[in-house]
Amino acid sequence: QVKLVESGGGLVQTGGSLRLSCAASGIIFSVNDMGWYRQAPEKQRELVATITSGGSRKYGDSVKGRFTISRDNAKNTVYLQMNSLQPEDTALYYCYVLHTGGRTNWGQGTQVTVSS
Repeated sequence: QVKLVESGGGLVQTGGSLRLSCAASGIIFSVNDMGWYRQAPEKQRELVATITSGGSRKYGDSVKGRFTISRDNAKNTVYLQMNSLQPEDTALYYCYVLHTGGRTNWGQGTQVTVSS
């Protein structure tokens, strides 16, 4: 089993910054991609950012240029630096890992709220 523990969410004003962290533990030798999705009320879950074990990154269109994903393989941790936050970034942010073979594990989610 894999356990994902997220931290760093909270309340911030428009234009502010937050840094999310997600630490993975357990059976992680097969983890390839790590990343973040988010889901706002009454909206579908959408990709925020993902990073492969080799460091290749992909971002959702709405966060390009504002968010940066990084990864510390020694600590089995993925980070999401979020700058220039806007009210539309308000959502529950979920960390995930994708294993070789296609299995996915999800964190419990951390709330990000951006006030206008």
